[in-house]
Amino acid sequence: MKRRVVVTGLGLITPCGNDVTTTWTSIIRGQSGVGFIEKFDTEKYSVKIAAEVRNFDPLNFMEKKEARRMGAFTHFAIAASDEAIKHSGLVIDDSNAEMIGTYISSGIGDFWAIEREHDKLLSGGPDRVSPFFIPQSIVNLAAGNVSIRHGAKGPNTATATACAAGAHAIGDSFRYIERGDADAMICGGAESAITPMSVAGFASLKALSTRNNDPQKASRPFDAERDGFVIGEGAGLMILEELEFAKARGAKIYAEIVGYGMSGDAFHITAPDETGSGPKRVMLKAMKDAGIGPEQIGYINAHGTSTPYNDKYETLAIKLAFGDHAQNVAISSTKSMVGHALGAAGGIEAVFSVLAIHEKVLPPTTNYEFPDPECDLDYIPNEARVAEVEYVLSNSFGFGGTNACLIFKRFGE
Repeated sequence: MKRRVVVTGLGLITPCGNDVTTTWTSIIRGQSGVGFIEKFDTEKYSVKIAAEVRNFDPLNFMEKKEARRMGAFTHFAIAASDEAIKHSGLVIDDSNAEMIGTYISSGIGDFWAIEREHDKLLSGGPDRVSPFFIPQSIVNLAAGNVSIRHGAKGPNTATATACAAGAHAIGDSFRYIERGDADAMICGGAESAITPMSVAGFASLKALSTRNNDPQKASRPFDAERDGFVIGEGAGLMILEELEFAKARGAKIYAEIVGYGMSGDAFHITAPDETGSGPKRVMLKAMKDAGIGPEQIGYINAHGTSTPYNDKYETLAIKLAFGDHAQNVAISSTKSMVGHALGAAGGIEAVFSVLAIHEKVLPPTTNYEFPDPECDLDYIPNEARVAEVEYVLSNSFGFGGTNACLIFKRFGE
């Protein structure tokens, strides 16, 4: 029998706040974290805006010597893991450490370290490259450092599945616990890729919004005047536990995770499947895994990137997967406020999905001003909506045609 898995802790570092409470309050108020890029000089760039994490100091979470050995995405993961574990009340000790794991993914890892050390190599030669360059930059070191910090000796892994990475981390962790490979997992995504090379690369792809004159209006999912995504950063983590393990220690339960689906478009390296087949199939797989029908989903946290094609074809996929119920289900894209955090997006949005259930309020899609005839569903425009929903579905799609879908349920015995 599959073991039941529940969410007992949440942690966030986002452009809207450096903890869960601050971020969620901003999201429900429809406040944007997008602004002008402060991390580097954008004078020569066509894109001058991003959703940067503000007022974050890693030294609030670790010693300076320790911080220097880590990349920025790992700093975010450490901070979010501390909050998630504190919220959960989970104590990791010799009695349980081997059954508690870490699965924290990233789309890119630390581009800052790559760019900085490459400059050192060119200007000063190979001896100038830091011995910490590799552990700062590689994708699995967020999970590795969180494991070391908290003494979690169970599964310790990561995936680099682009913008679906955080969702895959949570879904795979769900599977580990279901089948008995772990009793609890610290899981989600972390990213810090607002760098000169990364922004230049995404801009070259014509993927980013160039609405530089009005940053907070730039991310506008499903709106007819959307022109690209706003790159973001941060971390979204959660503690998943086997139900009896959580109940035995009297843990607070935010929600239950009941469904997970994966699919591939097999279509294009960056463009979404224009038939909507891949996203349709991943939603149907997740619902089948949860043992529910489309009519039971009350809210969808959409991938909703604010690019012309993604929003159009995600809308099509929802119609294909949900049939007549597509017109009744509430949908929103929180990327309208936090931007697109790439490999962290799925983790951040999974936390929002759980909060939507637990707090009984659905976050809005902000900047929805001009309806698009091809995006004609209920996107919760501009204002949050009080609603008690039983099931929430969260979509995450990535370059290479990789798709992930998570389903959370209001917890009941």
